[in-house]
Amino acid sequence: MTFTIIHMSALHVAVNTRFLLPGAHLEGIGRFSFETLSRLVAQHPDVTFHFLFDRAFDPRYLFGPNVVPHVLPPPARHPFLYLAWFEGAVALWLARHRPAAFLSPDGFTTLNTRVPRVTVLHDLAFEHFPLDVGLLTRKYYLFFTPRFARASQQLVAVSEATKADIVKTYGVAPTKISVAYNAPAELFRPQPEAAQREIRRRFSHGQPYFLFVGALQPRKNLGNLLRAFDAFKTDGGPTVAAAQLLIVGRKAWKAGPILNAYQQMRHQNAVHFTGRVADAELAGLYAAARATVYVPYFEGFGIPIVEAQASSCPVLTSNVSSMPEVAGAGGALLVDPHEAASIAAGLARLWADAALRQQLVAQGHANLSRFSWAASAEVLWQALLKAM
Repeated sequence: MTFTIIHMSALHVAVNTRFLLPGAHLEGIGRFSFETLSRLVAQHPDVTFHFLFDRAFDPRYLFGPNVVPHVLPPPARHPFLYLAWFEGAVALWLARHRPAAFLSPDGFTTLNTRVPRVTVLHDLAFEHFPLDVGLLTRKYYLFFTPRFARASQQLVAVSEATKADIVKTYGVAPTKISVAYNAPAELFRPQPEAAQREIRRRFSHGQPYFLFVGALQPRKNLGNLLRAFDAFKTDGGPTVAAAQLLIVGRKAWKAGPILNAYQQMRHQNAVHFTGRVADAELAGLYAAARATVYVPYFEGFGIPIVEAQASSCPVLTSNVSSMPEVAGAGGALLVDPHEAASIAAGLARLWADAALRQQLVAQGHANLSRFSWAASAEVLWQALLKAM
């Protein structure tokens, strides 16, 4: 058996980049991957990063001359293909090339390797709400994720709440887990009043609106939000007649109950489903909103909270899981996501109380100093060093 001593100047790190998808829009894990990896590459020019894609890649994801791309089929977007990609194609590549470490920012890794692994876990929602995902996906998550967590030399969580959940649910030692927060992109900032009026003209018939941003899927709790908005409109009478609700995001999975809740509303005409919008439009929508309303019943981080805060938009969010932590002390109005009446009461307060809105904006801005993509990239680097 031969052993190779790897000097820092010759360090090679493999990275799972399957969520850096071609196209202009990245969300969730893709955004985390883009923001942290682009900085990691720039911060460590002497390290060679081998980006492992599962399909043809966009050249904009080659963040520096120290990035070497590799396309490993098959495209992994189904549990059987997850298995083929991670335990087959990726494991074979790692065995052939023996990098110093394997970084996976999407919660999955390979069990079939001796290469040290760093895995980012964004949440364990499937452990607590297993019926929110399809049967095969659920079985894959429940079987493999605890094994990924234990097999990885280092884990990175995106919030202290997620770290605590990993410790409690999988029995992983806290010392093995670092925390790397998400952060708002630079395009999220306050907008001039004229730009806000134009956004309202285009999206809400010129009327003030509450904003929800996120994929249409069960965990986002849109059914309760729609019921709460309907109650707010009904109970508020003429004083809230102008209020609109904009729902921005793609239709994801198990959206049927959301659409059923919409069909049962008295005030359907005040709700607008925009679908996914361009990032520049999304920045304008945050800045022009009366408030952002983000009330999932479980969340690993909740990036719309900090995107809204960066846009000088008041935030109403859930009082459970990671959301109070992310919002910061006094940075959002907290409500019970399981009770439509609690959400409706929060909407009424934010609609009527300008001083409260100004206070939340000020506290939200103060909260933003806690979040930095550069700092989160450094957390990943330190985890890699520990793993190696």
